[in-house]
Amino acid sequence: MTSSFPAPSGVLSRLVKQFSKFVAVGLLNTAIDFVLLNVMTIMTGVTQGFGLVILNTVSFTAATTNSYFFNKRWTFRDTRRDQEEKKFLQFLAISLVGAVMNGGVIFLVITFAKPALASLPLTDQLWVNVAKVFATGISLVWNFLGYKFIVFKR
Repeated sequence: MTSSFPAPSGVLSRLVKQFSKFVAVGLLNTAIDFVLLNVMTIMTGVTQGFGLVILNTVSFTAATTNSYFFNKRWTFRDTRRDQEEKKFLQFLAISLVGAVMNGGVIFLVITFAKPALASLPLTDQLWVNVAKVFATGISLVWNFLGYKFIVFKR
């Protein structure tokens, strides 16, 4: 008797491959996000407060738009044209929650961790990047799970 379910090792192998692609796309998106955020903070001089959250939202949105197209076609191999608007809106909703989480983590790190760790010899610009690393890690997990199990589920 044959089973219609793939062998556990096959499922795990596909999941690892898919997650690896997601991470590769994420690295590109992260580069877009970090470069834009750093360019905007250097150009505006904004390195804290609500202004930083706004700049972060702009850079995160640019990276997320890039993410949709790469993840749809390459990571999750979704070539279906049906319900395109619904999928994009779901992707956007997952991404917006990720953006709020991302911005919230940056705000918390800059507002609370930076003063608490003031003895560390870090510049304001370096603090922005430290905060961004933590924020990126948290939103990475959220986004992968949301895209895989909600937006591009099969």
